[in-house]
Amino acid sequence: MCCLLLLATQCFAADPKPLAIGAQAPDFSLPGTDGKTYTLQSFADARVLAIIFTCNHCPTAQAYEDRMIALTADYKAKGVAVVAVSPNDPLAVSLDELGYSDMGDTFEEMRVRVKEKGYNFPYLYDGETQKMALAYGPAATPHVFVFDKQRKLQYTGRLDSSEKPGSANAEDTRAALDALLAGKPVPVAKTKTFGCSIKWADKRQMAERARAQWAKEEVTLDLIDAPALKALLQNDTDKVRLVNVWATWCGPCVMELPDFVDINRMYRNRDFEFITISADKPDKKDKALAALKKLEASNTNYLFNSEDKYALIELIDPEWQGALPYTLLIEPGGKVLYRKQGTIVPFEMKKAIVEKVGRYY
Repeated sequence: MCCLLLLATQCFAADPKPLAIGAQAPDFSLPGTDGKTYTLQSFADARVLAIIFTCNHCPTAQAYEDRMIALTADYKAKGVAVVAVSPNDPLAVSLDELGYSDMGDTFEEMRVRVKEKGYNFPYLYDGETQKMALAYGPAATPHVFVFDKQRKLQYTGRLDSSEKPGSANAEDTRAALDALLAGKPVPVAKTKTFGCSIKWADKRQMAERARAQWAKEEVTLDLIDAPALKALLQNDTDKVRLVNVWATWCGPCVMELPDFVDINRMYRNRDFEFITISADKPDKKDKALAALKKLEASNTNYLFNSEDKYALIELIDPEWQGALPYTLLIEPGGKVLYRKQGTIVPFEMKKAIVEKVGRYY
């Protein structure tokens, strides 16, 4: 019984077994992104109930979002209720697991996802206690559980067998729904799932270990001259390049650098790199390096080797008016995807990056 207690007990049954076919749907009470609280009774009028455990950050879950929306639209009038549940503990998700997403799995970010994607089904948050996930036993995100009118489980598994968007239409789940609506047995009652593992609360330790390891990474700062800086901005690579110009004497610059460090940790395993350019004077290199070390900025860092700030401005971007901080997102070949004088909006930056490097495998 210990492992069915709330998170505060710090006792968990990682990867519980999924409900067996024929099992009664366990009750639940969870907050939805629409401000309502949902229970099993909330869907009492539905002929069939499809519960899909999913989340924001998983690339597989994102690949199935449009199919979930289409499934809901196609079957709503037939008496099918579709509800999505995020089972993940947000604190158990490491930054480097967010490389395919612009959002984590917090309740606040779930609300943003609903608005952006136009979800036509309730999206519930189970990340605080994971009590529902422990009772149902999803193996991955996404994982579907389909219940009949008596709320007995008749299908569990995948939406379909093809992760690639546009290559399938949730036919495994649709076959189960069609059979139940026709009063027939589900042809294939159980399939395997594929996707990201559930982020149970006991995985927080892994996220903490990752942060501790990142803190040990070497932080360096090298001087860069005008020709090298020009070549850097041309971005003759296959990576999306994020460039931030900052200085130790610029308060907003130093305050936003932790956001860039997080962004780098999210996407650096993709076709992406983050580079800082310090506008401090060359004789202040030690001071700039000390600031970068304090912030654990283990990305590539440069300091312009001239005191001519107007030369730096023209080299970085002729459109730049000179105020710090200044940020560019450059695609391979040198095209500027995003430019911002002043502090960035982290969510906007993450979205711009992931839309370029891709949300799916």
